[in-house]
Amino acid sequence: MFSERQNNRKRVMELMDKPENKNCADCGAADPEWASYTLGVFVCHSCSGLHRNIAQISKVKSLLLDPWTMAQLELMESVGNHVAKAKYEQTVPAFYYRPAHKDCALLREQWIRAKYERKEFVPGGTQESYSAGYREGFLWKRGRDNGQYLSRKFILSEKEGVLKYFNKQDGREPKAIMSVGTLNASFQPAKIGTAHGLQITYLKDNSTRNIFVYHKDGKLLPMVTRDYVKQGFMEKTGPKHTEGFRKRWFAMDDRRLMYFKDPLDAYARGEVFIGAKENGYSVLPGLPSGVQSSHWQFGITVATPDRKFVLVCESERDRTDWMETFQTVVGRPMLPQEYAVEANFKHKR
Repeated sequence: MFSERQNNRKRVMELMDKPENKNCADCGAADPEWASYTLGVFVCHSCSGLHRNIAQISKVKSLLLDPWTMAQLELMESVGNHVAKAKYEQTVPAFYYRPAHKDCALLREQWIRAKYERKEFVPGGTQESYSAGYREGFLWKRGRDNGQYLSRKFILSEKEGVLKYFNKQDGREPKAIMSVGTLNASFQPAKIGTAHGLQITYLKDNSTRNIFVYHKDGKLLPMVTRDYVKQGFMEKTGPKHTEGFRKRWFAMDDRRLMYFKDPLDAYARGEVFIGAKENGYSVLPGLPSGVQSSHWQFGITVATPDRKFVLVCESERDRTDWMETFQTVVGRPMLPQEYAVEANFKHKR
């Protein structure tokens, strides 16, 4: 019995060491230490908890702490993450957002249920209407001025390439028409205060506009596109660096750095395009000579070809995180379409 346990332990370690099993099957987190012994996939601790929500399909146990039987190990050996991916992700739409380990639990659970419970991406599974080209329904939308949530009709039309919503259920004229080409939708449960909160950002007259919606049953629009690179509070001063620093909520969306007075503001107070270093953009820790903050002390200077943006963070940890974010952006060469975005920023000024 002891030798069998030792042998099983050795087989577990060998399976964990295979390259295809070195990342979580669902979110990509490194070195997963849990597994579903009914599905045959290796998952991280966080995703293992989400698998427990579909216990009728997926049963999980720790690779390191729990005992494993010969039959369970044989299934893990015959499947593994590579084989499971080929089976459960055959027809994932190109636009479908695949969550990463830093994304919220709601987004990862949506992905896990779609793959294993509904088998949406397996021929013959329970397919959602992702390619139907048209979807309509009601969501609770936050009012821009009073913060009150009211039921609004939303229509997503592939033919028109737009998302629109109506203030009146039988209204013929939409309150807003959002081009899908400029739209980003991301789960924001902590910010909105409900598990099924969604922030939709789009361009209106070339300025960023936010709307915040949720559905009580989690039946949100199937259009989550990308998460923000980073969000959080920082303080900023004006162009001449002589004004006092004001606390603002910042959100980094690709190369667009937006700041708001409040995280739930409909419109950004300002936006900054952050290009690549070879185009004259840079980021440095600290503040320019002669500039001093009376509150937070951990400074960042973001230099663009036209001006320097001076920011301060509350802690060294925050500054390190923001610096890493900015350096990743400026270190990435600009795409052809991003030059047009940059030109629009300069034209607005």
